[in-house]
Amino acid sequence: MAANRRPTLADVAREVGVSAKTVSRVLNEDGPASAQTREQVLAAVAKLGFQPNLMARNIRIGGPDTTIGLVIPDLANPFFGAVARAIEDTVRERGLTLLMGSSADDPERERALTDKFLARRVSILIVVPSVGADHSHLKSHRTAGLPVIFLDRPGVGLATDSIVSSNRAGAHDGVAHLIAHGHRRIGFVGDLPVKLYTRRERLAGYRSALQEADIPDDRSLLANAHNQQGAEAATAQLLGLADPPTALFAGNNIMALGVVAELARSKRKDIAVVAFDDVSLAEALEPALTVVAQDAEELGRAAATTALTRLDGDRTRARTITVPTHLVVRGSGELPVPASQET
Repeated sequence: MAANRRPTLADVAREVGVSAKTVSRVLNEDGPASAQTREQVLAAVAKLGFQPNLMARNIRIGGPDTTIGLVIPDLANPFFGAVARAIEDTVRERGLTLLMGSSADDPERERALTDKFLARRVSILIVVPSVGADHSHLKSHRTAGLPVIFLDRPGVGLATDSIVSSNRAGAHDGVAHLIAHGHRRIGFVGDLPVKLYTRRERLAGYRSALQEADIPDDRSLLANAHNQQGAEAATAQLLGLADPPTALFAGNNIMALGVVAELARSKRKDIAVVAFDDVSLAEALEPALTVVAQDAEELGRAAATTALTRLDGDRTRARTITVPTHLVVRGSGELPVPASQET
C-alpha cells in the first residue's frame, strides 16, 4: 500500500486474507464471523490505521449520521463561538459530534451548507437564518423526523422550533438605563442589513424606551454598520452632528467594539455607552462597559436540548423559546450628561 494513501476496506481484507465482505461483517457486527477472524480483522485495522467511512455506511443502511449540523453567520464572532460550545457540550453526552460552517449571512451559502449536512444525513440541523433565506426546502426533512432548530433568529417558510434572546426587552432596558441617567440624545449604532431580525427587535426596544420617556424619535441619531470599521465611522458621524448624542446604544458586540474604538481615538470620555452583547475585556475598559448581556450558553443548551427532545420522538407543536437578557452595570452607561449639553 502507498504510504500517502489512506487504507481501505480492501487493504484490511488483503492483510488478513479474507474477503472485504467478511471485514465489513466484523466491523459492523452484522453477520457471522469466528472469534479468530474477528481478532485478526481488528488487529489489521489497528495496524493499518483504517477508519471506517461512517457516512457511507449510514447512507447505505438508511440511518442517520452521529453528527449535528450547525450553520452560523460568522465563525469569528465570539458570541456564536460560545453558543456552539454549549451545543457541543450538551450533545456530547449523547455521542453526537458537532459539525459547523459559516453562511456569512448569505442565503445561497446557507442553502449550500444545509444541503451538504443533509447529504450526510445529520441527526439534527441547527441554523442561524440569513436575511432573505427561504427554509421551505426543509419541510420534507422535518416531516420525516429530522429535528430542525432555528437559533438566534426565526426562519422563513418553515414552522419549527426557534431559540431567541429577549432582544426587544433587553434593548429597552439598556436605553431606559441611559434615560434614567439623564440622557435624551441617545444614538443607535445598529447592524446591517436593516431587515435583520435581531436589529429590528433591538431598534424596536430602543424606540419603545424613548416613547415611554416622551423623547422624540430622531432619525438623525440612527446609524448602521456591518463590521467594526463601519461602526467606528458611524460613531464619528453621530458625534459630528450639530446636536450630537450624549449617549450611544451599540446594537451588538461588533458594533460595541467600533463605538469604543472611535471614542478612544477621539478621546471622548464624556459619552455614555450601553452595548447589546458582552465583549471580551469589557471590565478592563475605562470606564468599564455597561452591557445588555445575552446568555449565549443558555441559548446553545436550549437549542441542543430541544433538538434532542425532538430526536427522542417529541412531535408537539413547534415553539419559540425566549432566553432572557440582563443588564450588567459597569460604569460606561452611568456617565451623566455633560453640564454643557444639559437641557
